[in-house]
Amino acid sequence: MFTYGPKIDTLAIYPHGVYIKDMIADIKRRALHRTKIIQGQLKGIEKMIENEDYCMDIITQTLAIQKSLGSLNKLVVENHLRTHITENLSAAGSKQQEQAINELLAVYEITNNRSTGK
Repeated sequence: MFTYGPKIDTLAIYPHGVYIKDMIADIKRRALHRTKIIQGQLKGIEKMIENEDYCMDIITQTLAIQKSLGSLNKLVVENHLRTHITENLSAAGSKQQEQAINELLAVYEITNNRSTGK
């Protein structure tokens, strides 16, 4: 498993993996819709490969999936920022604030590494 940035100990803030806030309803709805689109795109690529479609057509579709995954990631990051990060930054404990900062840095590092092809 690949990790980026400092190891984040979510159990230190969220014991037993139980988070304090739920996903924002609108973001959850949009994220689930996005996953269904991605599933359809993947099934389409599978059929294209089985049918031995033109390689450039397959590549075009795989790039579309990457863009869809980027949109899904954006929704999940938005939810995280609006719920867990804001809660941790406003917490009285410096450990929770440090955790929130480390999570933001990890997201930045993942995004930066993926966009530059590292």
